Amino acid sequence: MLTTVVGNYPRIGPDTRAPNLRTAIHQYERRRITQEELRQVEDEVTREVIQEQVEAGIDLVTDGQVRWEDSQTYFARRIRGMELDGLSRYFDTNTYYRRPVAKGKVEWQGPISVEDFRFAQSHSPRPVKPVVTGPYTLARLSQLDSSTDLASLVLDLAAILNLEAQALEQAGATIIQFDEPAILKHQEDFPLFRKAAKVLTRGLRAKTELRTYFRDASGLAPDLFRLPFQVFGLDFAWGPRNYVLLQGFPGDKELVMGIMDARNTRLETVEELVEAVRRGASHVALDRLSVSPSCGLEFLPRENARQKLVRLVEGARKAAEVLA
Repeated sequence: MLTTVVGNYPRIGPDTRAPNLRTAIHQYERRRITQEELRQVEDEVTREVIQEQVEAGIDLVTDGQVRWEDSQTYFARRIRGMELDGLSRYFDTNTYYRRPVAKGKVEWQGPISVEDFRFAQSHSPRPVKPVVTGPYTLARLSQLDSSTDLASLVLDLAAILNLEAQALEQAGATIIQFDEPAILKHQEDFPLFRKAAKVLTRGLRAKTELRTYFRDASGLAPDLFRLPFQVFGLDFAWGPRNYVLLQGFPGDKELVMGIMDARNTRLETVEELVEAVRRGASHVALDRLSVSPSCGLEFLPRENARQKLVRLVEGARKAAEVLA
């Protein structure tokens, strides 16, 4: 049983050893430092974030999405045919994203996240998992102009992000995570989501993970688990009904259990984590099961996020010992 994270990580902490990223961004926006100087700060913070995950004992890390403005902007800004508008609330959280606006045909302009993945890979002693915002969520959280409809945009973005995934695979990625929280809120679009999943994963040899969070997948399973992904990541902290859905979990798929609440500073006990793993392991074998926070850790103060990861590893190790 492995431990992993979902994606983002708090970029600023009271005891951070790296330069203050918020200050650097502020200075760059006011043209007080160059883009290269900002990049150097982002590099240092990325190295620090990776090191914290490694020191906590996480087996499969991410780059912490240090260079991401938000979950939408990072990709939308670099796709031809998409522009950025004002701020919108990100689901029911207290964070915001700059809403993309789709204007006509969207096109891939070349790798978006590959350089960042390579940097993280070269500075991590542990495997790095690149994260890609899924085509449905990217489209659903965008504004459409009069010439664009949701279905066309979703499928076009799926083709674009398939090219991105192929580029990540060529750069050495052995597993790629696609974030799709929006489908849980708009289950009526599942037929479209299924079509997009086929386009998104077409031709990929790397293992692919479909990640959802903020609620359970009731109403979608077991059809959700039949999609062409090898790994499914579910939120068991904010979607406890996901435990019931595991009764139909296929024997040839892998499961990542989001059992550590990434939106609450309360630190779970080892016993609570062991019990969560026990409930999951009654349906999914331990060798096909991993554990993680429920979603990205950016909603927590840096020290709380670090403590959560340390405790997650403690719980996973104890569960493996007890349930072996």
